[in-house]
Amino acid sequence: MRNRDDYNLGIMYRREHAPEKLPDFARKAEEAGFDELWVVEDCFYGGGIASAATALACTDSITVGLGIMPAVVRNPVFAAMEIATLARLYPGRFLPGFGHGVAGWMRQIGAFPKSQLKALEEVTFTIRKLLAGEQLTFNGRYVHLDQTQLVHPPEQVPPISLGVAGPKSLALSGRVADGTILGEYSAPKYISWAREQIASGKLEAGHDREHRLTLFAFACAASTAATARQELRPMVASAVASAGMNAKLAPLGIMPQVREYRESGGQEHIEATMPDAWIDQLAIAGTPENWRLAIDRLVEAGADSIVLVPLPDKGPDEIDTFARHFLA
Repeated sequence: MRNRDDYNLGIMYRREHAPEKLPDFARKAEEAGFDELWVVEDCFYGGGIASAATALACTDSITVGLGIMPAVVRNPVFAAMEIATLARLYPGRFLPGFGHGVAGWMRQIGAFPKSQLKALEEVTFTIRKLLAGEQLTFNGRYVHLDQTQLVHPPEQVPPISLGVAGPKSLALSGRVADGTILGEYSAPKYISWAREQIASGKLEAGHDREHRLTLFAFACAASTAATARQELRPMVASAVASAGMNAKLAPLGIMPQVREYRESGGQEHIEATMPDAWIDQLAIAGTPENWRLAIDRLVEAGADSIVLVPLPDKGPDEIDTFARHFLA
């Protein structure tokens, strides 16, 4: 492997890409030397379990992650059955993830719960118990099981990660999960803060098991940092303009300036005036040396796995660009 020993390097197969192009992409990811390939499950795009199974079947050694399955749309028994099947077929190579699901999509399909936090907690708890081979009776607010038990539990139980962002959800991940997935635009200071919230959850639950932190990060390869920043600037500005980013931006200590930008002209004003340093904190941009420095900061902040996310307008062949840029 050409990667550092203290973190895994992954790449994402974007939701916009057609499912039939996944096998070739997965083989390229393995051949290039990536440690991990991540597929996604967003409403109305490709199915997550089917995508993960496809990627695993056409490769030999690369780890395949699924980030994330909305917890409220699957019965935990059937989710555990799917995970157990892949874990038995491909031991040690599958990393499943769950999350709240995008609120708008969950409402659109009639699956939005009154308490997203409680629903995610119950689903995660019961799936972990089932994967461990236990017979389970459980009567919660959202999950109801009567003497359920997997016939073929996995011998090597995969870690369950939660894709979450806010303090309560991060603490929940620390309490009930084995790992956390942080989404795009996660700066080093936010990662450190997230680790603290996860640690508080672990302390509350009274356990100290290992907790894997996976980071999705937009990546843009270019001959200069300035060129990459210019390409990323509209996307980063759009994210900064959203109040949904407050939890990620607050640890950076820039919220007063962010609010001023939002009030002074919104996204257009942010795009025109935000400091380059914000882009460098919220994405991986520029030359191979720029990438190395950015990844070093992310790993030092607490990330165990860095998953490079191509920009939305890039095709599947962006993997070739990334491989030449950073792994050659």
